[in-house]
Amino acid sequence: MADPRELFDLKGRTACVTGASSGLGRQAAIALAAAGAQVVAVARRAEALESLCNEIGSDAAYVQADVADPSGAQTLAAEISRPFGALDIVVHAAGLNTRQPADEVTTAEWDKTLAINLSAPFFLSQALVPAMKERGWGRIVNFASLQTSRAFPGGIAYGASKGGVGQLTRAMAEAWSSFGITANAIGPGFFPTELTQPVFSDEARAAGNAAQTCIGRNGRLEDIDGPLLFLCSEASAYVTGQILMVDGGFTAK
Repeated sequence: MADPRELFDLKGRTACVTGASSGLGRQAAIALAAAGAQVVAVARRAEALESLCNEIGSDAAYVQADVADPSGAQTLAAEISRPFGALDIVVHAAGLNTRQPADEVTTAEWDKTLAINLSAPFFLSQALVPAMKERGWGRIVNFASLQTSRAFPGGIAYGASKGGVGQLTRAMAEAWSSFGITANAIGPGFFPTELTQPVFSDEARAAGNAAQTCIGRNGRLEDIDGPLLFLCSEASAYVTGQILMVDGGFTAK
C-alpha cells in the first residue's frame, strides 16, 4: 500500500493557474508549488505575476495574457507549455463579476463575463488536453461559485456563467475522464479577494455572510489549499465531474 502522504505529492507535475495575479488564483499557485509542482501563472498584470514568481522561486514562471479571447487558446497553451514542458494540471481561477442588476446588464458586459468565466476554461482546457491524453494523466480544476446553484442580487451574468461552469465540469468529465483526465470544480464561499472587495468593504454584510455559514466565519485564503491539492493530485484519482463546495457550510443551511 502506498504511503497516503504521497497521494498529495505533486513533484514532477507541471501546473498552470489562470487569474494568478491575486486572490484565490495566487493562493492556488503558491499551494501547488509548495506541494512540489512547477507552476506557470497566467494573468494580465505582469508586475503582480513577477512578484508571485519571485516569492515562489525557480519552480514558477509566468505568461502575461488575457484568457478572454477563445481564438487565442492554442497560442496561449503553447506559451504556457514552454517554461516547464507539457502540463499535467490546469486550474481555471480567472473570473469576473460585474455586479449589474438584471435590468442594467449590457450585451458587452454579458459577453465579457461569459468569455472569462465559462468560455476560457473550456477552450484552454481543450487546447491542453491532447498532451494530457498522451501521458494518460491530467487534472482540470474549474472555479464554480455559490452562484452555481443559487441566485444573488446583481449576479445574473455571473450566476449564468457559474451555473454553466457546473455543467461544463460534468461534460468535461464525460468527455475526457476515460483518458485519465479528471475534471472537477471548487465552489468557494466568501473569501477576501479583489473580486469580493465590495462585499468585504461592508462590514455588516460580511458579518451576515459569516453568520450564514455552519462554521461561523468567512473563508481565509489558505482554506482553499487542501481541497485544491486533493483535486490536483493522485488523491482524487476516482473523483471526476464533481463540484466541491468550500464555503464553510454556507450552502448547507
